[in-house]
Parts: sequence; C-alpha cells; structure tokens
Amino acid sequence: MIATEPLVALLLRLGDNALILGQRLGELAGKGPIVEEDLAMSNVSLDLLGQARAWLTYAGTCEGRGRDEDAFAFFRAPHEFTNVLLVEQPNGSYAETIARQFLFDTWHFYVLQGLASSSDPHIAGIASKAVREVAYHVRRSSDWVIRLGDGTEESHARMQRAIDDLWTYTGELFADDAVDTELAERGIGVLLAPLQAPWRAHVGSTMTEATLAMPADGFMRTDGKRGVHSEAFGYLLAEMQSVRRSIPGDRW
Repeated sequence: MIATEPLVALLLRLGDNALILGQRLGELAGKGPIVEEDLAMSNVSLDLLGQARAWLTYAGTCEGRGRDEDAFAFFRAPHEFTNVLLVEQPNGSYAETIARQFLFDTWHFYVLQGLASSSDPHIAGIASKAVREVAYHVRRSSDWVIRLGDGTEESHARMQRAIDDLWTYTGELFADDAVDTELAERGIGVLLAPLQAPWRAHVGSTMTEATLAMPADGFMRTDGKRGVHSEAFGYLLAEMQSVRRSIPGDRW
C-alpha cells in the first residue's frame, strides 16, 4: 500500500469498499433468482457505485493531485486498493452472495451512522445520504438470511456454510489502525472497535430468527486495508478496468 495522508486514506477505504462490492453485485445482473431480486441487486450495486463516486471524488479533491474518481477506480494497481477483504470475495452461491452482503451491510450502516456526525461537513453530507440507502440494504439482506436460514433443509445448510466460510473476514471490519485512531481523535472519522457490539447484536438476533448458529471467532484475515488482496481480486480489477485502460486519456 502506498502511504498517503490520513484523510485521503479514509476516503479511499470508504470508496474502495463501495466500489468493489458494487462491482461484485454488478456481475450478477440478469442472474437473480427472481425478477424482483435481480432488480434489487442491481439497485444496491448502483447505490454503492454512487457512494464510491462521492468518496473517491472527495479523495481527489483532498489529495490535490488532479486525480478524479475514474483515475482512482481504473488506474490503480491491486496493491493500491484498501477495501476490506470481505467485499472482494467471489459471489459463489446465492447464499454466499447474501451472507457477504449481510455481514457487510450491517457494519456499513454503523460506520455511516457515525460518519454522519463527522466534523468534516463533506463527509457528514455523503454519509447522511448513504446511510439512508444502506438502511434498506440491511433490511433486504437480513430478510434473505432469515428466509434462507429458516427455509428448506438445503437452504439452511447453504446459508450456515456461507456464514461460517465468510466469518474469517469479519475481524478486519473492527481492526483500528493509525488512520482510524487519528481521524477519530480529530472528530472526522470513527473508531471501528466500538461498532462490533451493535454489529454482533444485529447479526446475532437475525441469525437466531433464521435458526442459524453464530460461528466461533477464530483466525481473522486483516490484510485488505494494507493493500494485500486475493487472487480473485486481480481478476475482478482486470475486468473492471480493461475498457478504460484500453483508451487512456479519452473522455466518455
């Protein structure tokens, strides 16, 4: 990861999380299990991409090097992205897609809720708008966890397995580093560790209603914020960036 000023680092993390998950959901366009859900996934993807544009545009303004949201999205190498590992995990089965969304949505809501009170008015404005969108994301993914967990024997098993498999990526969501600490002290950002209690409360109550078991905490993967990503991430970026890189400097 290339070191950068803490405020820009935070904005890139927020933008990268939304961008990469939006791209993953975009891969599923036309593949939803029912028409309504296909449209819902596309709408969530568009919400996230809109949020990514807002965060990355502000990152470019704060950085002051002339980079816009397109430069950040399409002309950075994998190690320059600082999204959490959870959002880049492959879509897999529909249960895996929903589990990934549910675990992230719940965390994302509490982060944005905190940032809505940021001392930086631009961050507060973006977060205040985004948190309303993400509140819907949480309701949708929570509902699907319940429907699949408390559904058939097969859907229950698939949802439990998906949650178990993705749990190793949840520790990173609450791992504060120097960027988080400094910006929280300045009233700009939020500390992540205190968000784990409300996150676990919502995840736990939803899983109980879904007749699912909370996984035991074990080894947690925490490399995404440092720019260390999975092999699958390289393929995601190659697809996302290929067209834009084929005509650098052109305007759309």
